[in-house]
Amino acid sequence: MKKLIFATHNPNKLIEIKSAVKSFEVVGLKEMGLHDDIAETGITLEENALIKSQYIYQKTGLSCFADDTGLEVEALGGKPGVYSARYAGEHTTAEDNMKKLLSEMESQKNRTACFRTVISLILNGEEYFFEGQVVGEILYQKTGFEGFGYDPIFKPNGYDQSFAEMTMNQKNEISHRGVAVKKLIHFLSQRS
Repeated sequence: MKKLIFATHNPNKLIEIKSAVKSFEVVGLKEMGLHDDIAETGITLEENALIKSQYIYQKTGLSCFADDTGLEVEALGGKPGVYSARYAGEHTTAEDNMKKLLSEMESQKNRTACFRTVISLILNGEEYFFEGQVVGEILYQKTGFEGFGYDPIFKPNGYDQSFAEMTMNQKNEISHRGVAVKKLIHFLSQRS
């Protein structure tokens, strides 16, 4: 089975990706003995994903991929976007980020939001990008206990549950990351 490094320290992302990918072995940075903190200095999701994948490829010479995800809220002009993980500030928690977002959305009638994931793959030295997105709405309060990040306050269009109320398999079928990963898997299956 072919091995791909997933440039993440986030155990939740790694579990989600591993549960979606069955055709090759995905290993995280910790499993590779890589503990570097890769600075996400890009101003777009594409730039941040590429920064991470290039860093790991240059360090290891092995094929790898990285992702960056943002929650883009229409009423907030696309915020938090590329700053989703640190929206409430550096070294804050997902809970802090949700509280800030819910506070900013308190008086907003337009609750439309889009989760977007960009994956940067470096395979044999060549760079490729895959994108997935899911449109939905920001809820007025948290619901559910599964998932991570903004999952308890995001409900995808066409569903009556937040991402945090869905099982991991249900979420992977429709999520932004799930869509991007399916594109990645399809691409890789064509290359083998």
